[in-house]
Amino acid sequence: MADEEDRIGKLKGKQTKRAPRYFDDSSAEASTKDKHENEKTSERKSEGKKKKSGKKRAPAPDSDHVDRKRGKEAWDSDEEKDPFPGEAPVKEETLARYTRGEENKIKIRAKTAGPKLERKAMEKKFHLAAKQAARAELLLGEDHGYLEPSDDEDTSQLSQTDIADAVDISAAQKHFDLKLDQFGPYRMNYTRNGRFLVMAGKRGHVAALDWMSKKLLCEINVMEGVHDVKWLHVETMFAVAQQRWTYIYDHQGVELHCLKKFNNVLKMEFLPYHFLLATASSTGFLQYLDVSLGKELVAINAKQGCLNVMTQNPQNAVVHLGHANGTVTLWSPNVKEPLAKLLSHVTAVRSIAIDKTGTYMATSGQDRYMKVFDIRALKPLQVYRMSAGAGHLAFSQTGLVAAALGNVVEVYKDCCSSVAEKPYLTHRLRNNISGLQFCPYEDVLGVGHQDGFTSLLIPGAGEANFDAFENNPYQTKKQRRDYEVKMLLEKIQPEMIGLDPGGVGQVSQLTAQEVEKRDQEAIQKKFEPAKKKKGRSKSLKTVQRTKGVEEEWRRMKVRQKMKEQEEQRKKKQKDQQKKEKWGSALDRFQRKDN
Repeated sequence: MADEEDRIGKLKGKQTKRAPRYFDDSSAEASTKDKHENEKTSERKSEGKKKKSGKKRAPAPDSDHVDRKRGKEAWDSDEEKDPFPGEAPVKEETLARYTRGEENKIKIRAKTAGPKLERKAMEKKFHLAAKQAARAELLLGEDHGYLEPSDDEDTSQLSQTDIADAVDISAAQKHFDLKLDQFGPYRMNYTRNGRFLVMAGKRGHVAALDWMSKKLLCEINVMEGVHDVKWLHVETMFAVAQQRWTYIYDHQGVELHCLKKFNNVLKMEFLPYHFLLATASSTGFLQYLDVSLGKELVAINAKQGCLNVMTQNPQNAVVHLGHANGTVTLWSPNVKEPLAKLLSHVTAVRSIAIDKTGTYMATSGQDRYMKVFDIRALKPLQVYRMSAGAGHLAFSQTGLVAAALGNVVEVYKDCCSSVAEKPYLTHRLRNNISGLQFCPYEDVLGVGHQDGFTSLLIPGAGEANFDAFENNPYQTKKQRRDYEVKMLLEKIQPEMIGLDPGGVGQVSQLTAQEVEKRDQEAIQKKFEPAKKKKGRSKSLKTVQRTKGVEEEWRRMKVRQKMKEQEEQRKKKQKDQQKKEKWGSALDRFQRKDN
C-alpha cells in the first residue's frame, strides 16, 4: 500500500508541472531561476576544488591599480625629498601665551585606572588646543601692523607714496589731500569712533564730512575768525570757537546755540563721560559748560594770562593748561586752585599731549625740547632735543607720538618707556602745520595746515579692535539714539573729577564725630598766624588770633546748622499749608458724617 501511494504522489507531482509556453511569464521566470541556481552550484563546486588544492589564482593586472601604485611610490619619494618634513614648529614664546599652566601633578588614589586616563586625555587636549591657538596666531588681526625694516633700511626715509603703493586699495584711499588755500590755516577734530571729521579755517570756513566715504555733511562760512572746533558727544553737534563768542551747530550747519558767556575762546576740550565742554580764553579764564543742561558750570580765573595751550587727561578728565612761564597746571571744576603745578620748561609751553591711559604726558616748549613726564609721579622720564620747537603734539592709541616741527611731521615709536634714537616716520609739507590728531581705530594721522588738510598713513597707529558698545564707526541712526540715551543715563557728575578717579567708589567708614574732629585738626594745623611787627607777634597775641579763628569756624558751623533747620521748618510749614488748602488725594474716601 505504501509503495502505491508513493507512486501516485510522484505521478501527481509530474502532472502539476505544465509545459512551457512562449506567452507564459511564470514559465520564463522559473527557467531563469533554474539557470541561476545551476550557475551558483557550479561556482560553489569550483570554489571547493580551489580550497582543496590550496592554490589561489592571481587576478589579472588592472591598469588603474598600477597607476595608483606608481603614484603612491612617487609621493613616497617626494616625502623623502622634503627638506622640512612634518608639521611646522611653534615658537616656545608663542606657545607660552596660550598654555593653561603647568600639568596637574596631584596623585589620584583610585582603585581603577579610569580617572588617571581621563586626566591624561584632558592634558593632551589642553596641549593640543594651545598648540593650535599658537599656530593660528598668524591669522589674527589684533596686532598692530608696524613697519618692519631690514637691517640696512630706515623707515623714516619712506614716503607716503611708497606706503600707499604697498598697502591694499581700501587703505590707500585713506591717504588724501584737500586743497583749501583760501581760508586756512585749518584746525580739525575727529569723532570718538573715528568716522567723521570737522575742519575749521581761521577765516571762517567750517566743514563737516564723513572722511571715509568722502561724503560732505555741511559746509558753511561763519563770516568771522575761528580759533578752534570740537565734536560733542555725538556726530550731530559740534562747537565752534569764533572770534567773539562760541556757537553750537548741528551736522547740517544749522546754528543751535550762541554761548555769549564763553567769549574770546582760544582752545576747547570736550569731556564725553561728564558732558562738559571746557574752554580756555585769551582773558585767562577756564570755563565749563554742561552740555546736557545748557548751563555754565563754573568759571575759574587761572591768573596766568592768555590760555592758548590746553588738553585733557582721558583717564580722569583733568584739564592740563600750559603757560608762558613754562609751567603746566592741572585743573578740576571742583577747585578754584590748580590740583598740581609742574615746571616743565624754562621758556613758554607750546603744546601738551597725554596718552589714552593717562600715564604719560608729552610737552614741548620754545627751548626746542620735548619732554615726556610720568603723570603719576610728576617726574620727567625722557628729554629730546628737537631741530625746531614742536608747535603741536599728539598721542596715538598705541603710544606713537607725532610732533609738528614747522612744516615737518615726525612720528616717534616707543619714546616714552625708552629712548627713541630716530623718528619712526617723517613727512614734509609745503606750509606750516596748524593742527595734529590721530584718527581713532585707524592708521591715519590728520594734519591741518595753511593749504587745507592732509591725511597721512601711519602703520600701527590705531587700535586694531573697537568696542561696538562704546565706539561704533558703523552704527545706525537707531543705535546712535540708544547710545546717546545710555550716555545720559550713565553721566558722571563733575564732582567726581580728580587726580585719583579710583577713590570715587570707596566708602568712608568714619563717623560724624570723627569727621568733625578731623576737620578741626586740619584747621588748627593749617592756620598759622602771620608774623606782624611792633610787638603784635608775641605768643599771647598769636594764641588769641588762633582761638579767634577757631571760634569763628565754630560760629560758622552753628550758623550753617541753624540755617538748615530753618529751611526744613519752612518747607514743612509750606507743605502743611498746602495740605490744609487743597487737602489730600485720599480725603474723598473718608467717611462723611451727617
